[in-house]
Amino acid sequence: MAVGGSVEQDLGLPDFSSSIYKDAYSRINAIVIEGEQEAHDNYISLGHLIPDQAEELERLARMELKHKKGFTACAKNLSVIADMDFAKEFFSPLHGNFQAALAEGKVVTCLLIQAILIEAFAISAYHIYIPVADPFARKITEGVVKDEYTHLNYGQEWLKANLESSRGELEQANRVNLPLVRKMLEQVAGDAAVLHMDQEDLMADFMTSYQEALTDIGFTTREIAKMATAALLG
Repeated sequence: MAVGGSVEQDLGLPDFSSSIYKDAYSRINAIVIEGEQEAHDNYISLGHLIPDQAEELERLARMELKHKKGFTACAKNLSVIADMDFAKEFFSPLHGNFQAALAEGKVVTCLLIQAILIEAFAISAYHIYIPVADPFARKITEGVVKDEYTHLNYGQEWLKANLESSRGELEQANRVNLPLVRKMLEQVAGDAAVLHMDQEDLMADFMTSYQEALTDIGFTTREIAKMATAALLG
């Protein structure tokens, strides 16, 4: 155990030096690294669909690469090798749906997946992780989460400005992709628990961020409840 391990335990924190923690962290950290890389690639791709926004989208993409470097440093700090194969498989369903929508020029679906769903997913995970993170990772993550709100806001503002023409596609994309996020949260629950991140807290925080985004876009509480029910209950 690292020096100060007993203090960590007294504070209710995990033992950052234990083999079980490092094993779980290798997958959680990889998910974060891959998520930031996917976000970079997705924003660059969106720039081709929304040429007049390409410069802003490129700026958002650069921020995601900065985040990736930060989280890569977090793994190095704990002497952990991120399990990137696991992470690529983890994101595969959402990645595939984004690429399919991109090929069809479906800006609304692409924005929902990246700028709303994935960003809300990231924000919720970071919120739950920060209180139980090691000091180095906590500092990195606190800086990242502030940026992610900027990205979430970008998607909200675009979709809000184009809501009437986007409503039908938004509802359909939500129906298809929201269940994938629920499955992703369930898939990572065991590893998250090792890091002292509660699955119910993760899901609750995600749904709060997601519902707030939909409210800001212009959906009513009733519409959001209907969309969530249709997506999550099939």
